[in-house]
Amino acid sequence: MNGASREALAAARERLDALTDNTSVDAAELAGELAAVTALLDREVSLRRVVTDPAQSGEAKAELAGRLLNGQVGGEALDLVSGMVRSRWSRSRDLVDALEELADTADLTGAQQAGALDDVEDELFRFGRIVGSSTELRAALTDRAASGSAKGALLSSLLGGKAHPVSERLVARLVTHPRGRSLEAGLESLSKLAAERRNRMVATVTTAVPLSDAQKQRLGAVLATLYGRQMHLNLDVDPTVLGGIVVRVGDEVIDGTIAERLSEASRRMAG
Repeated sequence: MNGASREALAAARERLDALTDNTSVDAAELAGELAAVTALLDREVSLRRVVTDPAQSGEAKAELAGRLLNGQVGGEALDLVSGMVRSRWSRSRDLVDALEELADTADLTGAQQAGALDDVEDELFRFGRIVGSSTELRAALTDRAASGSAKGALLSSLLGGKAHPVSERLVARLVTHPRGRSLEAGLESLSKLAAERRNRMVATVTTAVPLSDAQKQRLGAVLATLYGRQMHLNLDVDPTVLGGIVVRVGDEVIDGTIAERLSEASRRMAG
């Protein structure tokens, strides 16, 4: 997002934080209602254009949203959506993207309040690894010809009772309403949102053998010092790295593996 949309999203995030700081607000219920509004506006293109039309006053758009959603969602969700349609958006689709992000953030906030955010982060990462290792599963979850209910049933068989309810809801929304994203991109986005709940960055760490607790702590401390932010480690084991370690933070890769050093030596010899 850029320009007006970025400012509108920042304001919406602040309003969401203010709402979820109130312990009387059910974060899971709020997330579900925001997700329902996201699906509505994603489906109804003409409505989305009306509520983001810069030629219409903010109050007129908020009044329309109130008429449509009153009785369908709770007061907190209605206030939040009304504030968002009062804002200016560079593109109508940016509003839907923002609503989706707020729905996911509300669910993650609920997990954080329950002390389960670490579990959710780890489960999202592990699910991504499972999908990445099974072409059949990925094909089934991304099959455009399959119904949302069929995909939901498949996810329920995989995750039902085995993962935190927030993890199940986040993955289910992503799979049943991908909105043009790849499954991998959606899971990475969720992981980043989870890390941001505690102002942390995410580092994907690949090693030949599992790290000890002491090694994890030392690596986390080094990366936190390097990047100036607390770091959440997603750990993966891959014997092909031949020792050493590969760390990916966003688009940056720190490669200290034996395999990479051997490859570099071969390149120098060939040169």
